[in-house]
Amino acid sequence: MKAHVYPALPAPLARALGRLPRFPGSLLFAAGLTRVLGPQLPGDVRAALEGRTIRIGVTDAGLRFDVGWRGSRFVALSGADKPDLSIGASARDFLLLAQRREDPDTLFFARRLTMEGDTELGLLVKNTLDAIDVALFDPERLLPARWRRASAT
Repeated sequence: MKAHVYPALPAPLARALGRLPRFPGSLLFAAGLTRVLGPQLPGDVRAALEGRTIRIGVTDAGLRFDVGWRGSRFVALSGADKPDLSIGASARDFLLLAQRREDPDTLFFARRLTMEGDTELGLLVKNTLDAIDVALFDPERLLPARWRRASAT
């Protein structure tokens, strides 16, 4: 299988994305997390996430998503003053992490992934994501069947 090479975000696109209002992006991000991750989260993880705030920062795009787990879903937050956990990386590195083509520890020690705040919560998030099937993060899986590429036979 041929490996994909993901370029860095072009500067003009990064500047445009960085100007977008934060809350609508957090709404979309929370809805996506609920759809993709929500059904996969064990009860003990849901309980540990309840009432906690997590900020995901896409550093090269100037994007920031503030979310939390409330009841049975992720919800957008309008910008917590100080989230319980803040995770940051470039768009490319987040994509590589989701596809398990990069290890979070390697990126962390290379200073390409940052984590600030509650380290216990950070480890819970990391371990939970590590336990989820990588196919779950395939963007094509989320598309309607008619939009998916034809399978090679």
